[in-house]
Amino acid sequence: MGISNFPASLQPIIQQGFLEREFEQALRSRLGYRMVADRESFAVGIGETLTKTRAGLKPSVTTPLAAATNTNLDNGLTPQGWGVEQYTVTLNFYAATQDLNMVTSRVGIASQFLQNAATNGEQAARSLDELARNALFAPYFGGNTRVSITLASAAPSIEVDDIRGFTTVYVNGVQTAVSGSYPLMVTVGANTYLLIGVTPDVNNASSAPGGISGTLTFSNDISVSDGTAGNAVRAATASAIVRPQGAATSSALQATNTLTMSALLDAVATLRQNAVPEIDGVYNCYLDPVSARQLFADPDFRQLFQGATSSNAVFRQGMVNDFLGLRFITTTEAYVQSHPTLAGLYIRRPIVCGKGALIEADFAGIGAEDVAPKDALVNIIDGVSMVTREPIDRLQQIIAQSWYWIGGFCAPSDTTTTPNTVPTATNSNFKRAVMIEHIG
Repeated sequence: MGISNFPASLQPIIQQGFLEREFEQALRSRLGYRMVADRESFAVGIGETLTKTRAGLKPSVTTPLAAATNTNLDNGLTPQGWGVEQYTVTLNFYAATQDLNMVTSRVGIASQFLQNAATNGEQAARSLDELARNALFAPYFGGNTRVSITLASAAPSIEVDDIRGFTTVYVNGVQTAVSGSYPLMVTVGANTYLLIGVTPDVNNASSAPGGISGTLTFSNDISVSDGTAGNAVRAATASAIVRPQGAATSSALQATNTLTMSALLDAVATLRQNAVPEIDGVYNCYLDPVSARQLFADPDFRQLFQGATSSNAVFRQGMVNDFLGLRFITTTEAYVQSHPTLAGLYIRRPIVCGKGALIEADFAGIGAEDVAPKDALVNIIDGVSMVTREPIDRLQQIIAQSWYWIGGFCAPSDTTTTPNTVPTATNSNFKRAVMIEHIG
């Protein structure tokens, strides 16, 4: 389809690239969660799901080889292997469209044509940013929840607010369902139990963003004191969550638990403990404007920049110096939810990310010649396809302006990074980001 089938008033706009630029500027105007994703191409002809394998490291060798064992063909050495882990990306199709009636929109048709392209670009950008946010946060909520209903008596099962992070364990690098053969160590209240089964609720009642309420079943009875509503339930492989003053759960946050520099430094320290690589020298901190405002009310943060002039980078660009090791990126897409027990208060969730925290897989077939021939008005911009269709209705009045994206996001795990290979490493399955929960 060439531009000759479009009205003469629109052809110069298309030829001069105005339409593509409007879409591109809107698409790239939002600086958010998608920015942290490492982009990969999803090849054609391999199905809808791609499983990738990541190699681990071998333990350090600190014991010298004894001379007495340096014999035979093996020289006294025992072969060592390195661990592997797998992560999976699934392709999905996302699209939206908008019609323009050339007759009823005759007044200002050219500007409306460009405005539609800009609106589509903004919609695509926001949609992909939210997809990236959802994929990034989901595993970092994992393994952290609370008891939702108090036990009447000791029993092997408890109701919890969110079962994410409790359903699987890694066996030889592959996610395997929790069972009696593959249990998961979980701390409920003050004691540790072996989890052997997970059942999601038919009617989801989770208060966590994207959460799934359900029942956890253990190999032994849970005491009533441990199974009391509000008690923390934490898997041994839970992702790190930083809360002011050490609150055990999000529902335990109080009105005074605002964002502090101390919480940010704790998040940075956790990432560095796990040897998570930085992004251009610092870690990215995604937060909403209220969280950013609270920082300037924190005494430690204010003291750090006391006497600083307007030439300081924190005031000019919103970037904090290397002492904090953070780059602040404000976004309106951050998770904000009402406090589950305190009326009028909100829980806000900044997240600090290192390199490799998120993977974006873009389907390579979007721009194939049989899909988008040379004379077609199909433009691939930042992995998103912008499509402009000529009027094909009976009166030849309606132009369709659309966009679509085929791809997926996933947050890879780091189960092979253990104290055997990185002595300061934590036991979390997902190590490349740290979430902070606070009141705001």
